[in-house]
Amino acid sequence: MSFTHAELDAATEVVRRHFPATPQIAWPLLGEHVGATVWVKHENATPTGAFKVRGGLVYADRASRERPAVQGFVSATRGNHGQSLAYAGRRAGLRVVIVVPEGNSPDKNAAMQGFGAQLVVHGRDYQEAREHAMGLEDELGLEAVPPFHPDLVVGVATYARELFDAAGPLDTVYVPVGMGSGICGVIGVRDLLGLDTEIVGVVSEQAPATALSFAAGEVVTTPAAATFVDGVACRAPVPDAVAEIVRGAARVLAVSEDATAEAMRVLLRTTHQLPEPSGAIALAGLLSERDRQVGRRVAVVQSGGNCDADILGTVLAGQTPTP
Repeated sequence: MSFTHAELDAATEVVRRHFPATPQIAWPLLGEHVGATVWVKHENATPTGAFKVRGGLVYADRASRERPAVQGFVSATRGNHGQSLAYAGRRAGLRVVIVVPEGNSPDKNAAMQGFGAQLVVHGRDYQEAREHAMGLEDELGLEAVPPFHPDLVVGVATYARELFDAAGPLDTVYVPVGMGSGICGVIGVRDLLGLDTEIVGVVSEQAPATALSFAAGEVVTTPAAATFVDGVACRAPVPDAVAEIVRGAARVLAVSEDATAEAMRVLLRTTHQLPEPSGAIALAGLLSERDRQVGRRVAVVQSGGNCDADILGTVLAGQTPTP
C-alpha cells in the first residue's frame, strides 16, 4: 500500500506531537548470538508499549479533521490495536468501544480500559470479535475501524522511517505479521526510499494464514489460530494486505511456538528488554535462518512489550505457554 513522502511526513508530524522516535539499537550480545549485526527496533517504547499507537493517532487525527461528525470508534482487538485507538480517541475527545474475544488477556483488557476504552466481550477468537465489532457501527453510532486501513499503515510506517534513517543500510528486516499494517508500512518506506532491503514476515505455525496466503498469492483462511502469540493470531487475512505482502516481501516464515518462546528468552538475556510474544517472533524468524544472515546487517522489529505476567513466568521457566 503505497504512500508519498508528503503523507509520511504528515504522519510523522502527528506522531511527534505525542512521543519522540523510539530507539533502534544494535545490541552486541544479540549480534554475537546470531553471528550478524542485529538492530532491534524498540516499539515497546511507545506510550502504549506497542507500535500500533502510531496508526491510531494518524487515523484519529484525520477523522477529527475531515469527518467531524464522527463521535467515536468501534473496533476489535486482542490488545494493541485496542490500546492504540483508546489512547488516540481519548486525546481526540472521542468515545472508543473495543470488542475482545472471550478469554482475552486480563492485563491487556485492563490497559485498554485504563486508556479510556469501553470493552465488549464477544466470540471465541479475534475473527469472531472482529465480525461482531463491524456490525455494531449503526447500533452505537460510532465509526467502525478495520484492522487494516491506509491511515493505520502510514501511521505505523513512521517507525520504519526511523529505523532506516538511523540504522543505515540493512540487508534484511524481519517483521511480525498479524493483520498486516506493520509489514506493509515497512515495505512502503523501503520502496519510498529506493532501498533493496529484503522484508521478511514472520507468523506462528499455529496461525499460518498469512504464510499460506503468501505462498498461494491470494487470501487463504484457516479454521483456527491457536497460538500464544496473540499479536499474530490471524486466521482471515485482509486481501489488500495480502496483495501488498505478496508484492513487496521476500518471504513469510512460519515458526514454532517453542521458537518464539526461546526468542523471548534470547531478547531478555541479550537486551534486557521485555518483549511480548509477537515482539519476539521476528527474532524467531531470524534465528530460523541465521545461516543465511551471518556477517550481514539485519533488523528485527520488537513490535511491543505488553507481556502478561503468567506468560513471562512460563517463558522464564524455560517452557512454552499454551494459548
